Amino acid sequence: MGNKKIIIFDTTLRDGEQSPGASLTIQEKLIIARQLANLGVDVIEAGFPIASKGDFEAVKQIAMSVKGPSICGLARACDLDIDRCWEAVKYSDKPRIHTFIATSKVHREEKLHKKKEEIIDLATKAVKRAKSYCDDVEFSPEDAARTNLDFMCDVVKAAIRAGATTINIPDTVGYSEPDEFGNRIKYLLDKVPEAKNIVISVHCHNDLGNAVANSLAAVQNGATQVEGCINGIGERAGNASIEEVVMNLITRKDYFKADVNIKTQELYKTSKLLSNLTGLDIQRNKAIVGANAFAHEAGIHQHGVLASKNTYEIMTPEDVGWKGENIVIGKHSGKHAIAALLEEEGFKPDKDQINQITAKVKELADKQKSVERDDVIAIARDIMLELSEGDQFVKLEEFTVTTGIGMMPTASVKLIVNEEMKIAAGIGDGPIDAISNAIWNIIGSSFKLEDYHLKAITGGTNALADVSIKLSDMNGNLFSGRAVDEDVIKASARGIIKGINRAICFGNKIHPQNK
Repeated sequence: MGNKKIIIFDTTLRDGEQSPGASLTIQEKLIIARQLANLGVDVIEAGFPIASKGDFEAVKQIAMSVKGPSICGLARACDLDIDRCWEAVKYSDKPRIHTFIATSKVHREEKLHKKKEEIIDLATKAVKRAKSYCDDVEFSPEDAARTNLDFMCDVVKAAIRAGATTINIPDTVGYSEPDEFGNRIKYLLDKVPEAKNIVISVHCHNDLGNAVANSLAAVQNGATQVEGCINGIGERAGNASIEEVVMNLITRKDYFKADVNIKTQELYKTSKLLSNLTGLDIQRNKAIVGANAFAHEAGIHQHGVLASKNTYEIMTPEDVGWKGENIVIGKHSGKHAIAALLEEEGFKPDKDQINQITAKVKELADKQKSVERDDVIAIARDIMLELSEGDQFVKLEEFTVTTGIGMMPTASVKLIVNEEMKIAAGIGDGPIDAISNAIWNIIGSSFKLEDYHLKAITGGTNALADVSIKLSDMNGNLFSGRAVDEDVIKASARGIIKGINRAICFGNKIHPQNK
């Protein structure tokens, strides 16, 4: 008997995007979705189409242009959500509708105010409606890990009878322990024999740090699909980390006796790409993809690795696609070298973009002789991910800043806001504070700057300034903006404007409860 196949369901673009400050543009989602297809994930949950026009359009564009994986959209158990979801995913060669409703006692009574019978009826109707559109239908009893086992089984039976082809058992709030969660999957398969004929999935959150362990315990007890996010991002403490789940299954194939379709050499590239686009840094000691994942400092470890790598390395950097930094960029470097470097990082610029990037790299190289890898990535990110004209509700036209010893820093700024010119001035503790205040004097109190971070990408007084900001709207949603420039004040102003435009694009987006 051969190894069982584990389906990898990636929800980076749906649940992962609910990480505070991680909202992505349509263009950014397309870039990530294409890389997820290169990685070999089986299913991409591309978004929650009813949430906003932007989310709908992102799912639609991914369904139209990304080939290979099934393209899935999320929908609550109601007709409007399911209809909207189908309108977005129907362009895919392999569309999937994923519908859900809460089943735990606390959710039923405190959120939905529904009886058990009503929950089963709503779940049945939702699955049947989804099934009328496509064959591939997934159903989730939200907060399953805190749902009475027998009631969970009753809901699952009803969903299967209605036509669900995948049943997902989510630990929505990261409550379970591994043995407990594994036993829940075993109980389901024992009590609902028809579940053995479909895909049983798990979706684990990391509130207690158990998301990967719970997912793997579920696989050991019969689950055949695992849901998670690249880098383990997601709301609160995040989701199960795809790269950790995958490398467990591959490195310990002797234990799990399971196969996956993932091209592991694409893991590092995918991880770095996501970090670059969301601005969410990867912790240095993060398993599989962290900067220290293959570093050895202790003398006894170094001696062992030098003698034989398998003394302390159970996998190699090459296994996950880390190739080192082997391309040196200078003013004589051409488009092919720059494109090759960006390809390693998951970026695929078009002809016009690569020309712009190359010109900017050469301009920088003329000033600081050599250009580091991080410089090129920052320049590419800035050029490739500029918001489209339709998404630029606020545009920076010009600014001036006056500062010096013994005088109050003062800034004036001219913005185009919804096609109307606005001018304001501001003062501050420094030039960046002054221009920030000038911008807020135009924008008003709808948004609040929560975090400002500046770093010189590489050394020297003429280094590129990389500015990342986070701002919040009146509902507490966080949005990021990032810009690079040799002028730190200009980079700061552009970063703030990018964050404001992201927040406006987000609009009145609906978020489902975590599954």
